Amino acid sequence: MPTTPESAESNDGLDDYLRRIRDYYEGHDFRTGFFGRGYRKLLAHYYRRLIPSDASILEIGCGSGELLALMPNRDVAGVDLCPSRIAQAQKNVAHGKFFVSSGEELRVDRTFDYIIVSDTVNEAADVQKLLKSARAAARPDTRIVLNFYNTLWKPLLGFGSLLGMRVRPPVQNWLSGGDIENLLELSGWELVRRESKILCPFAIPVLGSAANRLSPLASWAVLTVFEVARPRGAPVGHLPTVSVIVPARNESGNIEAVFQRTPQIGYGTELIFVEGGSKDDTWARIQAVDDRTNAVGVKVTHVMQQKGRGKGDAVREGFAVASGEIVMILDADLTTRPEDLPKFVDALTEGHAEFANGVRLVYPMEDKAMRFLNMCANKLFGLSFTWLIGQRVKDTLCGTKALFRRDYLRIAKNRAYFGDFDPFGDFDLLFGAAKLNLKIADIPVRYKNRTYGTTNISRFRHGLILFRMLAKAAAKLKFV
Repeated sequence: MPTTPESAESNDGLDDYLRRIRDYYEGHDFRTGFFGRGYRKLLAHYYRRLIPSDASILEIGCGSGELLALMPNRDVAGVDLCPSRIAQAQKNVAHGKFFVSSGEELRVDRTFDYIIVSDTVNEAADVQKLLKSARAAARPDTRIVLNFYNTLWKPLLGFGSLLGMRVRPPVQNWLSGGDIENLLELSGWELVRRESKILCPFAIPVLGSAANRLSPLASWAVLTVFEVARPRGAPVGHLPTVSVIVPARNESGNIEAVFQRTPQIGYGTELIFVEGGSKDDTWARIQAVDDRTNAVGVKVTHVMQQKGRGKGDAVREGFAVASGEIVMILDADLTTRPEDLPKFVDALTEGHAEFANGVRLVYPMEDKAMRFLNMCANKLFGLSFTWLIGQRVKDTLCGTKALFRRDYLRIAKNRAYFGDFDPFGDFDLLFGAAKLNLKIADIPVRYKNRTYGTTNISRFRHGLILFRMLAKAAAKLKFV
């Protein structure tokens, strides 16, 4: 991975600033102090939850490799301005590859799954140029993760330097989360999520850990802000194949309509019906459309009776046999129109998102489509999810969702992190997408009345299950 030597002699006026930063660090003995040791361990704790252990990592501004040494990942690389710090990083992380370079002058000959910029924006000469240079190490699915100090802590950190609790840094940038988001946008990145962490940067037994677990409740007061971004979305560049999975239980009167109304999407669309213990003749109706092709060329490729129970299990069984590049869910009750499915695929193929989530709470809905208490619960869950995963999700329980099959396989591989806790399938997919830092987009749909049968949802019994799932996920995603 070749880079430019140390720093260029003349580069858009950056040379003097970069030289001063390099000389400052070369001229000081930076043994990690009490503050630094605890803080670095906390950073690694959160990075381990943001970055999969098998991902490749490039750290820009890696210093002596302290953070990478605390990560389990084996395919790691780092760049830093200072030759002496790079030499020490190579000793600290023997399996890594390290090079002398500023982030602004970064040149790489490979890409990485994740790029870390840990506190480096505080000292960068040109943050926009650094972020733009990082694009050379990124693929469309790469994520860049930055952390930087909350400006509220500026006087406290200065006081800590006076007391000798932390090493006094050179002159720093004090950028807000909004500043960084704007610079990411200008540099070709798109913010995916933002999180606030660390109330207590010191290794205080019990109390320090408890305070940091509760830091999401006092986000304004935390020390460190994390932002995760992806390269700004670009069109896929070809028409994908699409698999539409239709879980069905007691939906006999809707099966033929689902078959006839599902549109042709992308390069080609297949329909997969999964029946789940119906008391009417839904299974017979599904068998009647097996291997048939509708008027626009959509073929039913699989009809199945699920082996387990619950909609979530039905969806997973359908996804397991799907062959499309994009996999979708369409509820057989037809409260979401099949004609709206192309909107979901467009959001993915045009680069707006990696997970398209249906939203029933934007357009006016038909009078009997959703009961008042259900609407209140849906709004509450939407607000809770938005806070919990750091991305806007207005409606968590709309059955219509779409994502790339490759991303679904990653969610399925990572399912053990949350456990098999979701009988409905909506939370499982949304939490899985959030854990993988996928970009989620809400797709408004018009919610229709049922024309056949009654809902399979029990408001109060299933509502309690949903709240328990929300609490479990909060312990895994937020309060860690």
